[in-house]
Amino acid sequence: MTIPSSSAPPRRRSPWRLGAIGGLVAAVIAGYAAFTTVGASAAETLLSQGKPATASSTEAAGAYLASEAVDGNLGTRWASAFSDPQWLQVDLGSSQAITRVELNWETAAGKAFQIQVSDNASTWTSIYSTTTSTGGNQSLTVSGTGRYVRMYGTQRTTGYGYSLWEFKVYGGTPTTPPTTTPPTGPTVPAGGSLGANVIVFDPSQSSASIQSQADAIFRQQESNQFGTQRYVLAFKPGTYNGLNIQVGFYTSVVGLGQNPQDTRINGDVTVDAGWFNGNATQNFWRSVENLSLYPVSGDDRWAVSQAAPFRRMDIHGGVNLAPNGYGWASGGYIADSRISGVEGQYSQQQWFTRNSQIGSNSNAVWNQVFVGVQGAPATSFPNPPYTTIGSAPVIREKPYLYQTGGNYAVFVPNLQTNASGATWVNGNTPGTSLPLSQFYVAKPGDSAATINQALAQGLNLIFQPGIYHVNQTINVTRANTVVLGLGYATIIPDNGVTAMQVADVDGVKIAGVLFDAGTTNSPNLLVVGPSGSNGNHAGNPTTIQDVFFRIGGYVAGKATNSLLVNSNNVIIDHIWAWRADHGNAGTYGWTVNTADTGLIVNGQNVTAYGLFVEHYQKTEVLWNGNGGRTYFLQNEQPYDPPSNAAWRSDGVGYPAYKVADSVTSHEAWGMGSYAFFQNNPAVHSANGFQAPVNGGVKLHNIFTISLASGTIDHVVNNIGDAATADAVVPRTVTNFP
Repeated sequence: MTIPSSSAPPRRRSPWRLGAIGGLVAAVIAGYAAFTTVGASAAETLLSQGKPATASSTEAAGAYLASEAVDGNLGTRWASAFSDPQWLQVDLGSSQAITRVELNWETAAGKAFQIQVSDNASTWTSIYSTTTSTGGNQSLTVSGTGRYVRMYGTQRTTGYGYSLWEFKVYGGTPTTPPTTTPPTGPTVPAGGSLGANVIVFDPSQSSASIQSQADAIFRQQESNQFGTQRYVLAFKPGTYNGLNIQVGFYTSVVGLGQNPQDTRINGDVTVDAGWFNGNATQNFWRSVENLSLYPVSGDDRWAVSQAAPFRRMDIHGGVNLAPNGYGWASGGYIADSRISGVEGQYSQQQWFTRNSQIGSNSNAVWNQVFVGVQGAPATSFPNPPYTTIGSAPVIREKPYLYQTGGNYAVFVPNLQTNASGATWVNGNTPGTSLPLSQFYVAKPGDSAATINQALAQGLNLIFQPGIYHVNQTINVTRANTVVLGLGYATIIPDNGVTAMQVADVDGVKIAGVLFDAGTTNSPNLLVVGPSGSNGNHAGNPTTIQDVFFRIGGYVAGKATNSLLVNSNNVIIDHIWAWRADHGNAGTYGWTVNTADTGLIVNGQNVTAYGLFVEHYQKTEVLWNGNGGRTYFLQNEQPYDPPSNAAWRSDGVGYPAYKVADSVTSHEAWGMGSYAFFQNNPAVHSANGFQAPVNGGVKLHNIFTISLASGTIDHVVNNIGDAATADAVVPRTVTNFP
């Protein structure tokens, strides 16, 4: 079935009764400065990149050379012979003061090694030593002077040799550590249970037993849109037959193998919209990951809207993204997946697919975007509205829970550049396995003080499914920390605190968390880097993946801004920032769930994939940093301004996406902004988008549309026709300027 864009129904959700708010976007940044306790960072110099490097051996003649560990390319590496000891050294050219060394290990890492310096490459002084390393990405603060710096390994973690993707030596002034209150509580234990709401299935169980448990959870969660229950349905590696796992609110269905092929379901994992009369526009907050499916009918149905990622899936057949009957749908997100058949868009108003492989694609409504997708249709925007980019310039796939040797671990995929296709099709996803013993498993009811104590001990974090109230900011200060929420673990800040703050350090990974604003206004819900952050994290950026923000709906939440990115090189990979237009009684309204902005980017060279930002009361995405890139935006302007005068004093409304006048380089593809001014159809906004005209700022394949209520006068900078209520059709600009 093909539904032309002109006949696609407008997206509506529920009745609204709302009122007025003021304030400036600039106050967001000023407010953050008043709340943050993180100090400024001073610059370091990377001394080793591109310098001559030698090694004790290589794994194979002419391959895995020493130079490949200092070339700045995370796709190449040095690997040694399978024996001890082994070393890798770099010649800095002259004697230098060494302040920090970074080692990005492949799985074959060093357990016992030293970092040594020398002025003559024959007499060495040790400036760091360990016998308990587990590999991964390590940032070592050191102090020493020398022309030559080497890693000298005496014991390996595996039967293979030593292997480094990158060996980085820094000099100059090290990054100032964040200033936080020292933890005063007792030492918290690592590891532990994932909790009763992580329900684990084994292939030895009968299909009837598994189906019965899954059905019981679905009955509870099918329409439980603003409830407090959270679940993970986890399938151990093996084969399962005759299942149809229906997925309701706050439910994640995952395979526990290292790769999707390890866990096979001869059956379906289904999302439909029977609970909402065939309308899928409220099928939020659910996910599926790391499974191989053989759908019974040939197509698996995944009829979702926002915050419903479909990751690491191997579909032997097609995927139908529409509800039964082809009712309204407003999704969605696919990544790191293979679909042998058709990715069927049907009635999906917009969709974003990244780094995957598909047999083909059918249909487009308003905005279908593909980045790094093998088999994607060619760009043809606006008719049909396909935008296709051949590769993702820089990406790291989301960390995920799995089992190895019968024990839980978290797998952290490696950073990729110019990547296309799924990471696991031709072998294991490259990356690092972190055992559960390196995590604190937070439980509902844990205090922020306990969580901060665990972080101060150097542990990563897993949040069990559940609700977490925090009365102080969760401070992530250590490079390469992993924060992984299970089953839509939800963090609610109390007393107006910022829920979580990340220091300006390398390689933090935050994934799978829902931040739900509390009833006292917070300046921000998640902050990445302090104000003024200036570190270069190009080789090991922080990633924000499947992280969602909610203002109202559950409680009458308030937050001036949701996500503030101050650090450079951050990768945002799928967020939904939503100011609620419906929910529990008394939790939404123009003066109730107040929120200015969904995303502010101050950092340089930040890349965003799959932005969903809706209903904020001022500029919804504000981009202040240079070198930014956005691939896909879905936006609805606020439903509820009482009038143009109440919305903005000059009466022109706010753009959905604004690139600041000071920005000289920025590029974005596939962005749409929709008007549905339900409370007052006479309301209009001047532009969907706003950007400086300087040649370095470029917007491609952007559009506005009125969903039969209200007007957007122009697409960008007073360019483009008006999107009006009498014609539910996109108004497009293919290239700006």
